[in-house]
Amino acid sequence: QVQLVESGGGLVQPGGSLRLSCAASGGTFKNYVMGWFRQAPGKEREFVAAITWGGSTTTHAESVKGRFTISRDNVKSTAYLQMISLKPEDTAVYYCAAGRRWTMTPIHQDYDYWGQGTQVTVSS
Repeated sequence: QVQLVESGGGLVQPGGSLRLSCAASGGTFKNYVMGWFRQAPGKEREFVAAITWGGSTTTHAESVKGRFTISRDNVKSTAYLQMISLKPEDTAVYYCAAGRRWTMTPIHQDYDYWGQGTQVTVSS
């Protein structure tokens, strides 16, 4: 059983930056593909980014490509989402997820464990 705890969310002005962290415990972190998703009020959960076990390969949604970067530190059992040039439409609850699988996936049903989420609000 893997427990995931997100942190780093908050209120930021348009154009600002945030770094989200996802601390994992209770499992072998390096065995999991990690993903970030977000959900805005009234909308479905949306894929943001994913990263392979070793961190050598990543994928990002088109809406965040060039602005967000996923990474991981397997020694610290932590995944990150660096966000720059934030826009009001990035406002959402951000969730990290862990999937015991071979390949990255943008499908939220393919992930086995989820954090509780952290709120990101982009507003002036």
